[in-house]
Amino acid sequence: MLQPQLQLCKVTNALFISNARSACTDDLIQQEAVTLCINVSKQQPFPESSRIAALRVPVYDDPSEDLYRYFDSCADAIRDEASKGGHTVVYCKNGRSRSATICVAYLMKYRKLSLAEAFTG
Repeated sequence: MLQPQLQLCKVTNALFISNARSACTDDLIQQEAVTLCINVSKQQPFPESSRIAALRVPVYDDPSEDLYRYFDSCADAIRDEASKGGHTVVYCKNGRSRSATICVAYLMKYRKLSLAEAFTG
């Protein structure tokens, strides 16, 4: 089985998306000057650095979870961090669905993109 490449993928200048393994890699966090980690899972860890703010969105990767109720608070946190010059990484186990949904919500709210524009980048 192939291991996923360790990387933080840039969404905007102040926002990255990733899987949990990459988001918890100190070298990557330091390289991209991440100051806020939004962990969209109930069970994945946070990076070990105490210098990074942490926000957990306690949901499982399950279609019945209510991720919508976290859209505004996460989008606001990303915007607030960017306004201070910080960088945010949003991640879940694989960095595909839950974390992407939070990033799309931010892009729609603060970049005024349509769903299609936010999703396709």
